[in-house]
Amino acid sequence: MISNTQRVLRPALVLAFCCLAGCGFADRPVTMGGAIFGTSWSLTYSGVGDTVDPAAVRAEMESVFELVNNSMNHYQSTSLISRFNTLPADAPVEVDWDFAYVLSTALTLTEATGGAYDVTVSALSELWGFGPEGPTRFPTSLAIADAMRSVGVGHLSWQPEIRQLTKKVSGLSLDFSSLAKGYAVDLGADALDDVGVRHYMLEVGGEVRVRGLSPRGDTWRIAVESPLAGVRGGVQAALAVTDVGIATSGDYRNFFEHEGRRYSHLINPLTGYPIQHDLVSVTVVHGSAMMADAWATALTVMGSSQALSVAEQRDLAVYLLKRSGDELEAVTSAAMTQWIEAAPPK
Repeated sequence: MISNTQRVLRPALVLAFCCLAGCGFADRPVTMGGAIFGTSWSLTYSGVGDTVDPAAVRAEMESVFELVNNSMNHYQSTSLISRFNTLPADAPVEVDWDFAYVLSTALTLTEATGGAYDVTVSALSELWGFGPEGPTRFPTSLAIADAMRSVGVGHLSWQPEIRQLTKKVSGLSLDFSSLAKGYAVDLGADALDDVGVRHYMLEVGGEVRVRGLSPRGDTWRIAVESPLAGVRGGVQAALAVTDVGIATSGDYRNFFEHEGRRYSHLINPLTGYPIQHDLVSVTVVHGSAMMADAWATALTVMGSSQALSVAEQRDLAVYLLKRSGDELEAVTSAAMTQWIEAAPPK
């Protein structure tokens, strides 16, 4: 039986900024937040004075979250993705525009990563105990092989011109967990731009978009959390960023142990097994929070050597933490150096 289960949130970014003393804007920053997607969201913005009604801003955010929730939340039984997941093979469904955009992005990333990133991995995640029911027992090789028959984007029939989606095999399910929160952040950022907010940090479940300046009048400071045991909330590295999205993925927050080995919630869809390599966490800075989120997940599945190679080939801003004996070693892609601070903010 599986023991020592640890089911906690995925790695997070520590959101660090000064909002009181020494602010760079005449008006005090506005903060708000709440619960969504089984996690939380928060927003801090400034520089608008009385020209923007906070109630209207909150309404815009909640409208965005409702859209994404109803389309892409596979934990909500009435969502579009949940309805698709319950369909039998060869039953077509017309998806909404947002779903179509996210799915098309996911398929592009699957191709770019040689299949290491795959949003049809649900059957394997549930088999390994990372679905809603939690872990039960260690799966057999036969059970893994059986689950893999329902995994693979090649089992999808996708007609983007008419937004029609069909599964070719029963049991195939989609999971947009590595895209939906980031997409909600991107939509929320668009809404903030539309209402005239030019300086903000929006975060949903650890996926972040920043624009303009922090309340103290300089770039936003985002701290990458240390994955070392016993230092939860500790800072591993500091980023000074603006006008970008940021996301972190890793294997150190959601896992179980079996016979002395740790098994991550991140499943390699090519093997059917949880990742077993040296890479601990990946932080990505990208113009889109959705793309930062998805690339962070994809690169974590790959392992440090392949992840860095792909990052350099595609000019991705990536900060990797990998195991080196009993220590952690940081590796940074060339595109990431512009965002790294010499030391964490005091």
